[in-house]
This record gives sequence, structure tokens and C-alpha cells, in this order.
Amino acid sequence: MTTTFATPYSGYNQTPAQLPMADNAYGSKLQVYRAVVTFASQSSGDTIKLMKLPKGCVPIMGILNVDTSTSTATLALGTSGTTGKYRAAAAKTSTNTPEVFMIATANVTGGAMVPLAAEEEILATIGTAGLPSSGTATVDMIVASL
Repeated sequence: MTTTFATPYSGYNQTPAQLPMADNAYGSKLQVYRAVVTFASQSSGDTIKLMKLPKGCVPIMGILNVDTSTSTATLALGTSGTTGKYRAAAAKTSTNTPEVFMIATANVTGGAMVPLAAEEEILATIGTAGLPSSGTATVDMIVASL
């Protein structure tokens, strides 16, 4: 049976073994950035400024939760240049059920985690239809501090 190693653990297979490096977020401290959004019939095409992630951190994952279905309205989570960088546009219809999100290649190059080169403003971009007239969404971004 063949054994393979996931990045950054491929160094274990070398002689001498190489341990994972801190610059790949291995053993780093995690921080949570939270945004709370009140639904107020925001229109399709609108953006909601959620938070700013600091330069040098590595986004690991996000968690989206709503207490009211977005129905046909979609939410993409990302930046002004790449609106779906962390979550592609999709409706969130299951209420009070946290959804973990992260695009697999968002901050990975050649199998290595890449820290943000500059502060990054995270936006929610509304699509397809407007948001409900009431309700709340929470967006958490979990990042590694290198």
C-alpha cells in the first residue's frame, strides 16, 4: 500500500525528515473576524463592507449563518477585484445552520499557504435578487497569524 503526504507534510518522507514550516500556517495562532449584517432589502448589485483582514495573515476558512433565508438572493464573499474569492455567489436558504466556506485555491500557491500581501477588505456582493426586508447574517473569517 502506498503512503502519500499532504502539503506541507511531504517533508516527512525525506531523509532527514523535514517538519512543516510556520510560514505554511502550521502551528500558528488563529484569529476570528466577525461581521453582523442586518437585512434591509439591500438590492441586487449592492455590496456590503464586512471587515478588513490584516496584511500577513492567511485566511483559513469562513462561516456564514443567517436567521432568515436569502431566498433567491445570492451572496458572494470576496474583495472588490474578486467578488467570489472566498465564497462563490449562492443563496443561503438554510437558517440557523452555519455554512463553512473557502475556495480551495483562494490563498494557496504551489501547495503552500500564501499570506495576504496587503490589508484586504472583505465584501458581500448581492446578486440575482434583493435581500429580505428583515433578518440577520453573521460572517466569520478565521485567519492564521504568521
